[in-house]
Formats: sequence, C-alpha cells, structure tokens
Amino acid sequence: MRAGSMALFTFIAVPVLAATAPVQPPALAAPPASDGRIRTQLMARNATTVSSEIAAKIARLSVAEGGSFGKGAVLVEFECSSYRAQLRKAEASLEAARQLVKVNTRLAELNSIGKLEVDQAEARAREAAAEASYMHTVVAKCVVAAPYAGRVARRTGAAFQFVSPGNPILEIVDIGQLELRMLVPSKWLAWLRTGAKLTVQVDELGRSFPASVARLGAQIDPVSQSVLAVAVIDGADPSLLPGMSGWASFSLPR
Repeated sequence: MRAGSMALFTFIAVPVLAATAPVQPPALAAPPASDGRIRTQLMARNATTVSSEIAAKIARLSVAEGGSFGKGAVLVEFECSSYRAQLRKAEASLEAARQLVKVNTRLAELNSIGKLEVDQAEARAREAAAEASYMHTVVAKCVVAAPYAGRVARRTGAAFQFVSPGNPILEIVDIGQLELRMLVPSKWLAWLRTGAKLTVQVDELGRSFPASVARLGAQIDPVSQSVLAVAVIDGADPSLLPGMSGWASFSLPR
C-alpha cells in the first residue's frame, strides 16, 4: 500500500507542475513604444517572380544576379525558332485564305458559284486570321521585358535550360522608392496621420533618414492592439536595399 501511495502522489504531481508553467506572451504583441521608437523594415513596393509562359529553351539572361535594369529592358530571351516557323506558316495560310475570298467573291458576282462557297471561304479566312493572331501572341512571349526599373534578387534559371510554362526564372524587386512597414500601437491613431514625419535609423548602414507616413492600415489586430503603418523615405539613396531594418522614431504628442 505504501508503494502504491507513492506512485499515486507522483502521478498527481506531474500535471500540477505543467499547469503552473509560465505562459509565453503572444508572438504578435507590439512593443509599448512609450519612447516613440518602433522596429521597422524596408520593403520593395513591387516584387515579383518572372516565369516562363511558353515551353522553350532559355537563350539568354540579360541581367546578372544583383544587377540593375530599367523599365522595358529585356530580362529573358527564349529560343523560339519553331514558334516563328509556325507563325510564318499561319501567315501564309491567312494570305491564301484571303486570296480565295477575293476569287470566290468575283466568281459569285459572275454567278459562277453560289453564296455558300463565298461564306465558306470567308469562314476559313477568319479561322486563319485567328491562328495567325495566336501565333503572334506566342512569339511575343519569347522575350520578357522588365515591368519596372529594379534589380535581380535571385536567378533560378540558366541559359540553355529548357523550361515549361510557369517555371520561375528570376526574382526581381523594384528599387525606385522603398517602403517602411511597421506595427504601431493602435492608441497612436488618436494623433498619427498620413504625412506625419519620422526619422529612421537603419541598422545595416548606421545612418538616419527622414521619412513620412504614406498610409495607415485599415484594420487593428485585436491580439496585439496594433495597426500597420507604411512610410516612405524622403528622396532616394542607392545604399538602401529591401530587407534592411532599423528603428523608426516618432515625436509623441505631449
């Protein structure tokens, strides 16, 4: 009986210790920010993954990893000789179909053929025009142009590699004007407005930059009692890169 009692006491003690373990604070909890300082991170306004829209072999990647490019610059070129051959065939078929329409129309005027033959020739011409238009669209996808000025963050494709539609090739980021994203206490909405000035101390550079609030979030997080604030740095500085972080300092109202 004594051994059984000791075993029962041990069994009961284990869950009691587990129940009294310290509770971790929520991961989303925002800092008190009583001194007006908030952690922030620089993010690109636009960032995307460039993928292939056709099945083809990569002929050339124009920009190296980390390299810069302007809007409209060629980022990727595909080897599209077979698609261009199909385009020439479709254009030839379209020309033949149009000539047939002209001939049949003239013959119908001379009462040599009926209206049915003319309608069929016009239908074939429309079909050939649709095929030629489709092939023009395919050939246009053999070159991928930059949607905006930026830099190549990562290359996942290589020259002479065959890719299928949807395969990622490049990851690009817009370096025009970086955004500062941060979570501020929701109580700040009593005084924080668009256009409010702040100073950002960037950790990686050890420098401060003036900035202003561009927009505020549309929803308050009920757990952390915080709201998203997005700011932009005044002016442009090539040393600033997406992913850098630091402290944003606001002037609290008295």
